[in-house]
Amino acid sequence: MADETPIIPTQEPGPDGEPQATAIAQYIKDLSVESPNAPNVFQWQVQPQVDVQFNINVERIADEVHEVTLRINVSAKSDQGPHFLVDLSYAGLFGLRNFPDEALAPFMLVDAPQLIFPFARQVVAEAVQNAGFPPLLLEPIDFGRAFVAQMEAQAETALPNGSGDAAPLPAGFDPALSDDSGPADPAPSKE
Repeated sequence: MADETPIIPTQEPGPDGEPQATAIAQYIKDLSVESPNAPNVFQWQVQPQVDVQFNINVERIADEVHEVTLRINVSAKSDQGPHFLVDLSYAGLFGLRNFPDEALAPFMLVDAPQLIFPFARQVVAEAVQNAGFPPLLLEPIDFGRAFVAQMEAQAETALPNGSGDAAPLPAGFDPALSDDSGPADPAPSKE
C-alpha cells in the first residue's frame, strides 16, 4: 500500500495577504425524488422530455465562511405524464480570506458552483437510478456564461437610459454576503 498523506488546508493567511479560498464541507441540504406514475410509468414506451433548471443561493454563515447552495430541479415528462421529478439542494461551505469585494460575486456564483456541481450531478444520477430509471448524467453547466448573462440582464433593466453606471450584483447577492432576500437565478439551464 502506498503512503497516503492527507491534504490539510492551512489556516494561515497567504503571503502578503493574498486571497485564499478553502472548501470546508459539501452536503445534501434537501433531496426529493418522485415517480408519481409508478408502476405504470415502467410500461410506457416513450422517451420523456427532460427539463433541468438550476438556481444558486449564497449565504454568509460566519466571518470568512459562506454557504453556496446549488439547487437543481429535473423533471422528465411525456404525454402520459411525469416519469420522475428530482429536486436537489446541494451545498458547499467555503472559507474565504482576503477576498476583494469585486472577486466575491464571481467566486460565489461561478467558481464555487463549479466545484460542487460534479458531486450534485452524481447525487442526481443515483437518485434517478434508485427510482428505477437509467441514471441521468446532467450536462455540465457553464456557470461563467450564466453569471455574465445575469449581469447583462440586470444592467439592461437597471440602466435603461445608458447612464454608464456599474451593473449591480445579481439578485440575492450582497457584496457582504449577508443576504436573506432569496436566491440568485443565473439563467436557468434547459436540457
